[in-house]
Amino acid sequence: MAATNLSLTQFSLVEVVPGYWRATFDHPPINLMTAVTAAELRAIVEAAETADDLRVLVFDSANPDFFFARYDLSAGPLPSEPGPTGLPAFLDTTVRLGDLRAVTVAQIEGRARGGGNELALACDLRYAALETAVFGQPEIGSALVPAGGGLERLVPLIGRSRTLEIAATGDDYDASTAERYGWVTRALPATELPAHVDALARRLASFDGDALAAIKRLVNRTTVPDAASFLDSADAATRLVTSPGFRPALERLRAQAQSAGPDFDLHMGFHVGAANRPTP
Repeated sequence: MAATNLSLTQFSLVEVVPGYWRATFDHPPINLMTAVTAAELRAIVEAAETADDLRVLVFDSANPDFFFARYDLSAGPLPSEPGPTGLPAFLDTTVRLGDLRAVTVAQIEGRARGGGNELALACDLRYAALETAVFGQPEIGSALVPAGGGLERLVPLIGRSRTLEIAATGDDYDASTAERYGWVTRALPATELPAHVDALARRLASFDGDALAAIKRLVNRTTVPDAASFLDSADAATRLVTSPGFRPALERLRAQAQSAGPDFDLHMGFHVGAANRPTP
């Protein structure tokens, strides 16, 4: 049964059992994120904010090779108008996602890079497929910084040096490494992941909503960055778009993507490095 009467084109939103919603991203061929993705994510979060009986919201993907891939470089900029938090649109959505009374869960199969990784980080719990999940913040390849909360949320999870490594190299990280770093809650064999997340969600949905919301609020007191930190990263990215290095870096990355074809998104960490490697 449908969880709400939302009109969605890239997501299906289903109430599995009372108190448990599942939002499945399906934007063929590789789940690239666009302005439509951002708008529909906001609509899902807004619906969840008004669902007093919601206990748990799970995000997953219809594509086992791509959870939420990078932003589509050919689709134009994401909406930038501030939301109710005063933050730019995508940041507003992820911050509000983190503030939901319900527990939010990312079931990650395949690639989660850039905004896709930042969406996963905004969720309270992250479970990854050992064989297929890949994580990264590749913005450095186009002379930018993560601006959707990636830096702010990674530091409390994995520490300063590992966050710097991830953002400054733009490389890919497998699920085993992500689990060891503390980036994900747990990495599981792909055959076990859906059942594990479903059982977890059903268990959470059986508990008292006020108690779950209180636990989440109390944990958030010392682990969630303030709005000023998020805005600082967004402002830095905006400034870098006008810097001398942005356009040449973006063109190098686009040329690498054209040359690599489908392999660009399969092994983006490698290609980010290859595009910016000095020629002899």
